[in-house]
Amino acid sequence: MAATTTSSLRRLANVASHLSFSRPFSSQHNLSSQTATLNTGAKIPIIGLGTWQSQPNEVEKAVEIALRKGYRHIDTALAYGNEAEVGRGIKNSGVPRSEIWLTTKLDNPWHKRVEEGINSSLESLGTDYVDLYLMHWPSSTDPTDLKKHLPDWNFIKTWQEIQKLAATGKVRNIGVSNFGIKNLEILLNDPSCKIVPAVNQVELHPNNPSPKLVEYCKTKGIHCTGYSCLGSTNSPLYSDKTLLSMAEAKGKTPQQVLLAWGIQKGWSVIPKSVNKERIEKNFELDGWQLTDEEIKKLDSLPDRFKVCGDAWLPIKVFFGDDE
Repeated sequence: MAATTTSSLRRLANVASHLSFSRPFSSQHNLSSQTATLNTGAKIPIIGLGTWQSQPNEVEKAVEIALRKGYRHIDTALAYGNEAEVGRGIKNSGVPRSEIWLTTKLDNPWHKRVEEGINSSLESLGTDYVDLYLMHWPSSTDPTDLKKHLPDWNFIKTWQEIQKLAATGKVRNIGVSNFGIKNLEILLNDPSCKIVPAVNQVELHPNNPSPKLVEYCKTKGIHCTGYSCLGSTNSPLYSDKTLLSMAEAKGKTPQQVLLAWGIQKGWSVIPKSVNKERIEKNFELDGWQLTDEEIKKLDSLPDRFKVCGDAWLPIKVFFGDDE
């Protein structure tokens, strides 16, 4: 595949490209304002607000709070059922749409209906484009029976359809989510793959660091965004003595330490919260950083767990080869 970087996804229609990483953080350590440069030339804000599992009637206010605080990256998905609330939160914030990076995702039962999927999301969000459109899972689920995989469809065909969106103006960057090395190899090696995904959004935290996957994505020019970067609700991480003592010593919350860990390792993070104080605290990452020794300590945490497995899907998508 060619290694060409352009400033427009539409100009990538017939070439592959590689990622030109911006520095994970500046010399002033202003993590909250950092961006990463994607293989399209677009700059994704390094910290965003995740909205997975946020309850109805909470997301709208959370998005508004986040944007007023300074967040410029909002992540949602058709499957979350909250795109309309996200759209209202954006409108209520008063922040111009042009200043916001908005990510949404194609749901599994919509793999044969990609154009319908993006149109549905755009209508719910109240916008005419998204900055990043992801294939949520490499599972083409039968919409009439969610326990079955479509016999005549797979994620290769879905990616072919997503690539077509490049010329419509409805999406500015395209990518994938929950793709491990095995499925990325299948996708990238298929002749129909003309556009290398700009982003792979995967679960990343010290108990699921996936170093082989992160390194693989880096070599292919694919930026990683870490979801469940705080270990999710009731995470075992919050009883980890190494993390707790580190946070106490630095005068930071455990969540702030986890976010700094991810950002300093080179990926973007999308912590989820609907609590005003936590949303604001999660964004307060400027003026300090973790030392190399502290990062190594978090890298060395022995426990392993995944928040999101694949047992609920009709096919297996995780193969344990990403560590």
